[in-house]
Parts: sequence; structure tokens; C-alpha cells
Amino acid sequence: MAKPPNNSSSAWDSEVRLLIWLATCASVLSFLFYYQRGEILLYGDAVAHINIARRVFDSLTPGPLQLGTVWLPLPHLLMLPFLISTQMWQRGLGGSIPSMAAYVFGVVGIFRLVRGILVRRILVRRVLSRDDSRDDDSRDDDSRDDDSRDGESDLRARAAAWTAALIYAANPNLIYLQTTAMGEALYLAFFIWSVVYFSEFIRGDAKALAKCGFCLFAACLTRYDGWFLAAAMAAVIVILSIVRRKSSGENTIIISHGAVLKFVLIAAAAPALWLTYNGVIYRNPLEFENGPYSAKAIERKTQTSGNLGHPGSGNLPVATLYFLKSAEDNVVTNQWLQRTWLALAALAVVLATISRHRRLLPLLFLLVPLPFYGLSVAYGGVPIFVPQWWPFSHYNVRYGLQLLPGLAVALSILMYEMSQASRWSRRVRSALALGLLAFVALSYGSVWRADPITLKEAELNMRGRNHLEDQLASVLLKVPSNATLLMYLGDHVGALQKAGIPLRRVINEGNRRVWKQPTDVDGLWERALADPAHYAEYAVGFEGDPVWEAAQRSHLSALIVIHVTGQARAALYATGSSSSR
Repeated sequence: MAKPPNNSSSAWDSEVRLLIWLATCASVLSFLFYYQRGEILLYGDAVAHINIARRVFDSLTPGPLQLGTVWLPLPHLLMLPFLISTQMWQRGLGGSIPSMAAYVFGVVGIFRLVRGILVRRILVRRVLSRDDSRDDDSRDDDSRDDDSRDGESDLRARAAAWTAALIYAANPNLIYLQTTAMGEALYLAFFIWSVVYFSEFIRGDAKALAKCGFCLFAACLTRYDGWFLAAAMAAVIVILSIVRRKSSGENTIIISHGAVLKFVLIAAAAPALWLTYNGVIYRNPLEFENGPYSAKAIERKTQTSGNLGHPGSGNLPVATLYFLKSAEDNVVTNQWLQRTWLALAALAVVLATISRHRRLLPLLFLLVPLPFYGLSVAYGGVPIFVPQWWPFSHYNVRYGLQLLPGLAVALSILMYEMSQASRWSRRVRSALALGLLAFVALSYGSVWRADPITLKEAELNMRGRNHLEDQLASVLLKVPSNATLLMYLGDHVGALQKAGIPLRRVINEGNRRVWKQPTDVDGLWERALADPAHYAEYAVGFEGDPVWEAAQRSHLSALIVIHVTGQARAALYATGSSSSR
């Protein structure tokens, strides 16, 4: 198999270094902007992620069991070292660092994916041409012409790679989310690099298959999207191994059964570990899917009589349309420009399939979010609300970002295909390329003017919750610094974070032996609920939660009750205890 020339490595390294520097600057500057505006902790989920990681070491019962069950553990483990500092915990910076690093790696991954696919064939052809010219001096002129054409094609490929990286990096919604402790940027990085290594394996790098497996392992411990992606990639590899051949341009490579087995085992290890963890601790391997804190359980709680569920529930086509609409909302605000994005992406898929379907086949994995979220919305209890369609609200709109890598790569491939069209003059091709870049700039400009929809989602949905937590935090600051609290943390742990109260001073639902289901009568949490005065000086209850109900049973008097529109009432109780625990 012909190898690409080594003299391209320095150019590659310099481009990657420049891209890392630019992406890092964008990440840090955007973090400073949103941090200064107090917007990195708007999402309740971001606050929850930070405090799940924090309670692994800051708890009355510290340890890995504090990781819970619904959310996968890798994001919490990655941010954990940065949350040891109380200041980084309170301000949210510790939760942002992994997302910011993932953003940079994602940008580099998009660049490497596109450039690797488009440049590979050019380099191989150039090597073969030079080998042939050594045997025929009369072909020197033709070789120089080929080198000139290949150099021009290489420049176009490089431009396409930069275009893909910039479309991905400049997305306003991704830029905002990577400043928070949300998991989107982290998963996207693992997603992109899984496709990068799969593509490199398809092109002949045998070692890339194991790297792909490790990226899938990380993706599977970050979001459940990774499970679907791993299944899709494993299925393709197994099929290729059965036919015993893999195409890569002029190359034919045999996939060993050992390599396939290693890949499948690595990719399957993360889901197996999580199922085992849930089975051993919660006595239900699918606790994350059908347990009391799962998406399905939350949906059942929010349903009222006559309510048939969220849009797309039980209807796969409608569910898929809602996901596509959320993807459009993440790249542009104008309805007609939204349709243009999808039309251009579809055109790119068609052109790429016709011209270079073998080399670009791995890029189809970038479309995996489409069936995954269609199925999740239709049958998994995962709602997506978009402002243009009923119920005309914002909820999980950020899920549409999962299609951003596919859209970025599609538009860059389209630009490359247009630049290669010999029937058009160079002026026309340049105008089309500039027009495509202007289209992206216009789209992103509209998002910046209206504010990223992911930011709007957080502001609208968390306004009342954050206001309640601000008021509660100001009350908790007046509690003696050595007092023990009894509080359910599932909804408003952010109040403790804002007040700077260590979680080890709080008896909460995490302080029990979770493998004793459905209750742990000997656990600290259950014992404190049964007799609050014996275990804590103060209790914080939210109307309807376990602490509120325990306070009513124990006839505790509320020192203060906080009312915030749209939120359950919060009350601070004095138990009359000296904490004889």
C-alpha cells in the first residue's frame, strides 16, 4: 500500500497548532463573557452535574455510589478534580473546564476528519505518479502537471477542512454550552473522534480501530447517544469482517477477527459496566431507564388526565421532525434559512455519495443522532419543545446540536465538490464558495442577534428556580456554620452551592445504602426523616418532598417560608435538636 509523503506532516502540525490556539482563545474569551454575566450556572442540570461530582468526596457518606444512576458518570469524574476548590465549586468554573477542553478537541477533530478524507487520495495518487515517473523520464512534464493539479486540490481540501472546523467552532449555541457544566461539548468531542478514527481505519490504519473503540468507550460513559453510535459502528465492523474485505480507494485490507473482537469488547465494556452497576446497586440493570428518576418516570409525573404526552410521543415521524427543527434552531433563526441548511446538507450527501462514496462512507455516522433522537422522543420519554411548534416553548432544544458536526462537514464537502467542478470557471467556483461562507456568517449572525436558543432555554426554564435558590441561599447563610441540615437535594442543591455550605453538613437522599431498595430503614437518610430532631438542627423542605412531609409528621414549626411563582414553597425548620447524632 502506498504511503503518503512525510513532508506534509510539518504543514499538518502547524495547522493543528494554529487551530488549537484559535479554539482555545474562543473558548476562554466566551467563558469570561458568560461568567461575567452570571450565565454559566443557569441550567439546573449544570448545577446538578457539578454537585454530583462534588458529593463523591464532600458528603456524610462519600464514595463512588454518590454518582447516582440516571446520568452517566464520566462527565462527573472528569470535573471532580477541579471541584476540590470551594471557589471553583461555588462559581461553577470546575464544571466548565472539561467542557472547554472538549470544545477544543472537537474543533480539531472536525478539521482532521475532513482533511484526512479529502487529502488522502491526492497524496496516494501523487506517490504513485512519482514512482512511475522514475522509470520514464519523458513523463516529467506530465508529472509536474499532475503535481500542480494535486497541489491545487490539496489547497481546496485544506480550505474545506478549515471551513468545517470554523462552522463547528463558531456556532453560537456550542460556544455558550461549552462554558457550562453541561455534557454536550464533551460528548460531541468523543463522537467526532470516534468517527475520525473509524474513517482512518477504513483508509488503512489498522491501529485506528482500537482508538475508535476507546473513544466509543468514553462516549458511552458520557451520554446514551454513545450506546447507539457504538452499536452502529460495531455492526458495520462485524459485517465488514464477515465479507473479509474493506475498501479504501485503491487499497484492499483484511480485517482480522481478533481486531474485530477487541473493538467490540472495548465498545461494549462501558454499557456492560453501567448495567452491572445498576443491577448490583439498585437491583435493576435498567434503573436509569425505568427507575424513579428516569425520563419516563419524570414524564409520567408531569402528565395530567387527558394529556397524551409530549409532541412526537409514540409517533416516530413527528418525533424526528421535532429533532430536526431543534437542529435548525441551533444554527439559524430565520425559517427559510433553516430549510436552506437542511437542503444544502442533503445535496452534499448526494454529491458525496455519487463521487466518492467509499472514502466518505464513514461520514454517515455523523447522521446517527437523527434516528437516535427520533426513537428517544417517540418511545423513550424524552421531550423536545421548540418555540415555533406546539407547545411553543423551549425544552431540550440543545439536543439539536448533536447534528452540528454533520452539518459542518456536509457544507464543507459541498464547498469542496463545487471547487472541483471543472465545468465552472474559477471565478464562479470562488463566488460559490464565498457565498456559502456568507450564508453561514448570516445564519450565525442571526443567532447572536437573538441570543443563542440554548441560553434562552436556560433563562426561561430556570428563572423561577434560580430565584428561589437565591432567596434560600441568603436564608441559609444565617444558619450557624457548624449546624447540620436535613434536605432533599434532587431539586435545589444550587442553594447550598451559592451559600457555600459543604455537602457533608447536609443529610440528604444520597446518605443511604442504595442497594437496600425500596427503602433503607437503617440508613442515615431514612432515620433522619423518621426523627429529624435527633439528627439535624435544621431542615429544609420543599412542598411535597420527603423532608416537607417529615416536617409535617414531626410537627416542626417553620422559621421562614419562601414563595416564588411557579415553584414549590420552601421552608426552613428548626428541629430543636442539639444534633446528638
